[in-house]
Amino acid sequence: MPFLLHQAIKGHKIHLITCRIFLYIYNVGIVASIQDIIFVLSKVEFRSLNHMIKITLPDGAVKEVEKGTTPMDVAKGISEGLARNVISAKFNDTVVETVTPLTSDGNLTLYTWNNDEGKKAFWHSTSHVVAQALEELYPGIKLTIGPAIDNGFYYDVDFGEQSISDKDFPKIEQKALEIARGKHDYKMRSVSKADALQYYKDQGNEYKIELIENLEDGTITFCDHSTFTDLCRGGHIPNTGIIKAIKLLSVAGAYWRGDEKNPQLTRVYGISFPKQKELTDYLHLLEEAKKRDHRKLGKELELFTFSQKVGQGLPLWLPKGAALRERLEQFLKKAQKKAGYEMVVTPHIGQKELYVTSGHYAKYGEDSFQPIRTPKEDEEFLLKPMNCPHHCEIYNSQPFSYKDLPKRYAEFGTVYRYEQSGELHGLTRVRGFTQDDAHIFCTTEQLNDEFKNVIDLTLYVLNSLGFNNFTAQVSVRDLENPEKYIGNTEDWEKAEQAIISAAEEKGLNYVVESGEAAFYGPKLDFMVKDALGRNWQLGTIQVDYNLPKRFDLSYKGSDNELHRPVMIHRAPFGSMERFVALLLEHTGGNFPLWLIPVQAIVLPVSEKHEKYAEKVLNSLENHEIRALIDKRNETVGKKIREAELKKIPFMIIVGEQEEESGTLSIRRHGGDDLGGLSIETFSDLVSTEINSTLKSF
Repeated sequence: MPFLLHQAIKGHKIHLITCRIFLYIYNVGIVASIQDIIFVLSKVEFRSLNHMIKITLPDGAVKEVEKGTTPMDVAKGISEGLARNVISAKFNDTVVETVTPLTSDGNLTLYTWNNDEGKKAFWHSTSHVVAQALEELYPGIKLTIGPAIDNGFYYDVDFGEQSISDKDFPKIEQKALEIARGKHDYKMRSVSKADALQYYKDQGNEYKIELIENLEDGTITFCDHSTFTDLCRGGHIPNTGIIKAIKLLSVAGAYWRGDEKNPQLTRVYGISFPKQKELTDYLHLLEEAKKRDHRKLGKELELFTFSQKVGQGLPLWLPKGAALRERLEQFLKKAQKKAGYEMVVTPHIGQKELYVTSGHYAKYGEDSFQPIRTPKEDEEFLLKPMNCPHHCEIYNSQPFSYKDLPKRYAEFGTVYRYEQSGELHGLTRVRGFTQDDAHIFCTTEQLNDEFKNVIDLTLYVLNSLGFNNFTAQVSVRDLENPEKYIGNTEDWEKAEQAIISAAEEKGLNYVVESGEAAFYGPKLDFMVKDALGRNWQLGTIQVDYNLPKRFDLSYKGSDNELHRPVMIHRAPFGSMERFVALLLEHTGGNFPLWLIPVQAIVLPVSEKHEKYAEKVLNSLENHEIRALIDKRNETVGKKIREAELKKIPFMIIVGEQEEESGTLSIRRHGGDDLGGLSIETFSDLVSTEINSTLKSF
């Protein structure tokens, strides 16, 4: 009978487990015939099929599962090993919990600690645990927001009359780990707007109330774990037990919602890991980063300074720093000249109407310095926030035909943005900075080749300066927030596709990031990993169909009609200030030999050897080697130690023996003794090293 039943239902695609259940029913006499079983099975199976959904994984594999299956269930279906490591998930571009029931067809991505998204979920989950620890240790505090950031998390807290410092970190960390060891599940639940408001009214937390008042009813969720509840949109690890190591890093002041008119809160920064060893390694990396801090090195190497009298965020370049900047500029100008760029110069200010036309005033007006009013009525100027509107007007100054294009205008143009004082940070976040800006005006047919040429130039710059480890990021618009952008959908789609096509043709390893585009167009950003494994955005290329329309730019085509050019924005360095800061931290101040301000220092053993030292210096300068003499009445040992601290690549010691033989005793930064060399041999050594790193474009 089992065989007959199997044959009879074979064509009905009925699941084997379901068949076995009904076979048992048949054997015990509950149904009378095979036909009855098939009829019932078909009905059951029909209902079952209606409750199945298709889940597509990143590799294209499709899994058919029952409605209500969770991401963790899917992970277990793939392998138990994967399930043990999955800590977060994304379903149809929305971050979900690993226990969120899936109720429709869709794309599922599973994240582990090795994914950036997994780390964000891990760190955001830890912020909840730290918040609970703070509430238990400091009753009466008011919590506000606690997001994940690039490296860890922070929580902004109103401590009222209480306060904390780094001396309190150990007890907070201990309490947080104590909570984490409880292996409490993170549980999301929907809450009505009225109930959410009442919950925080009972707590007297005006910050959470303000957040909830700006949310729509039906979209509000709370997250519970242990005895703790927080307003939260979601994105957590399965339970607190996964958190094995927590370290609080610093406290700082932060205005509520970044507005100086609002109350100042205490921002508690921290980081966490699934293993103690990873925290130990991270703290070691942090110590190394402190040694490489560009603010510290910039002071030691006498490159730049700041003055309160000049103003916050306005760097002053010292002679050595100015010389370094000049070499960077000349390096890029030389490559640009070969690539067909023309240098232009534009003023530091422009009429307000210029930036209204471009759209920059509407988008960045609040972050810019306030308008400069002149004695003339209704006349207002702005400190230049961007160079591109000025370059559009240069293009507009004369008519062009298709035979004249592309036009490539380049400028090291200084721009100004009024960054909040709390966000200023050395050279990486300033209020006045110089961009290595260029704008290419071309035909649609020229766009692909021009974009690829800019990629080549950017790669040349990064490789010449030792930034060899990078990922290209195609930054496109956020389709759910079209109000953030100017222009029409058709132009945006053309621009985005142009960037993707060029990236593919150049064989770049690229990712697509939604919502990271500029307001006027998509871009290709180069995300560089430095010597400490940190990621930075260096170099950007943008395609823009919108500013040519706003400025009514045109050229005469082969059909004798006027056409609109396409505009490419491009800055391989990004800004000189930020680039120098990142280069300082990447190299630890040991710049490439072709770039460093002082390549060698001559150290006479005593006063009687100074004349020979002067002769050596003249010879070095004739060989285009940048050098100085240290004539101080100090021991050679002390001079060497100080030259080491200044990271001067070569120390040239000259005494009686060197003077008699007409040679140089060369010591390399780091301690290598190169012995006695002639001026010519040393010059060849320097030239060879420079040429090995600085290739021609």
